Amino acid sequence: MFTAALLSAWYLSIEALVKTICAKMMINRRQFLLVTAGLVAGCQAVNDAGTSAARVPRLVNAGPASNYTADGVYSNFRDLGFFVIRRGGQLFALSAICTHRKCKLAVEPDHSFYCPCHGSTFDPTGHVTEGPARRDLPVLPNSVDENGQLLVRVTG
Repeated sequence: MFTAALLSAWYLSIEALVKTICAKMMINRRQFLLVTAGLVAGCQAVNDAGTSAARVPRLVNAGPASNYTADGVYSNFRDLGFFVIRRGGQLFALSAICTHRKCKLAVEPDHSFYCPCHGSTFDPTGHVTEGPARRDLPVLPNSVDENGQLLVRVTG
């Protein structure tokens, strides 16, 4: 996550570099401002696509863990950003958000996942099987509290 001081220092160093280049290339103030605006927009686009640092994690109560006794994918919390999965005696939460462009995933009959936006597919464990997504689905931190409630930490 960038702080205001870091961004200000970065901007000033870029500005000095661009001014040096401008002096050698003989570009005017308007051209300089266009180049700088383009750089800032490009950096913001990369930051928006590649980080989630600005998102605040929240704890979601997914109900009693005893509701998830059969192996399978439970999509009750898809709209909140995760699936609950029971496999081989283990209970875990998997992100329901595609790692490509943050679209909500659909569960297929074979318990794999499909992104309706751009066609990425993920196997039942969240590994990418077909792009354009390149990153696997994150497993979300979860726990069962003293009352038997499944708590899932969701970022977003």
